Amino acid sequence: MTLIKSMTGYGRAVETIDGREFTVELRSVNNRYLDCNIKLPRSFSFAEDAVKQAVKQAVSRGKIDVFITVKSESCEDTTITLNKTVVAGYLAAMEQMTEQFGVKNDISVTTLSRLPEVFSVEKPEMDEEKLMKDLLSVVAKALDSYNAMRTTEGAALDADLRSRGCTILELVSQVEQGNGQTVADYRARLEAKIREVLENTNIDESRILTEAAIFADKVAVDEETVRLRSHLDQMNAMLATGGAVGRKLDFLLQEMNREANTIGSKCTDVKLARIVVDIKAELEKIREQTQNIE
Repeated sequence: MTLIKSMTGYGRAVETIDGREFTVELRSVNNRYLDCNIKLPRSFSFAEDAVKQAVKQAVSRGKIDVFITVKSESCEDTTITLNKTVVAGYLAAMEQMTEQFGVKNDISVTTLSRLPEVFSVEKPEMDEEKLMKDLLSVVAKALDSYNAMRTTEGAALDADLRSRGCTILELVSQVEQGNGQTVADYRARLEAKIREVLENTNIDESRILTEAAIFADKVAVDEETVRLRSHLDQMNAMLATGGAVGRKLDFLLQEMNREANTIGSKCTDVKLARIVVDIKAELEKIREQTQNIE
């Protein structure tokens, strides 16, 4: 079973491979599309695209920041050697300065180490293919941690949406029952009013039936409640299917709100109008929650 996931999450993985400590952290917040930002050491810039692709394969939506640090446990990677010829040249030139210009000879190691090209710093060629493989293995573990957190939050969102869907169904049933009673009450009031006006005159029952039918047609919400129930069934089906359903739920919710607004415009009874307000309140809470779903 594929579960829905929250767009907000955090994941971290740390692993030492061949003397290098890789640390990968992922943080995300809600976003309409996928926006992935990678921050990693300059020497590992060659791996940026590969890391981004790994994230895209695991995430569909959200603003994700990926932070990568790499520490070497030894200095074996870098070799520093003394350029003896360069140092000898500097010393000879400084002694000449002392002899010809009477300048005090205060040469020290500190002075010489600051001069250009005194040291040669050599770094061995990096095996980029292996380093990328090592890094991506840690990225995969961080993504596992990140997705586990998002799945846990997604399960909570799933339960909340289903619960609110059940509440809406109960409220819809109340509207359906109350709507039928509203038509019956209207017919009774209409008949009583006609009898009062006409007193002992014979009443045209067909006219009462016609007026009642016209009123019933104006306030009928059967089509809207049927569609609203269908939309709620679709929502539950999407949640059961799982995956990246956030956008679909958002579109579906727009349809549910449209039906609720139409029901509200047809309800003339105060009690029913209050129930419709409760339905809209639940739909708004569902809308807020769907903003967090991938």
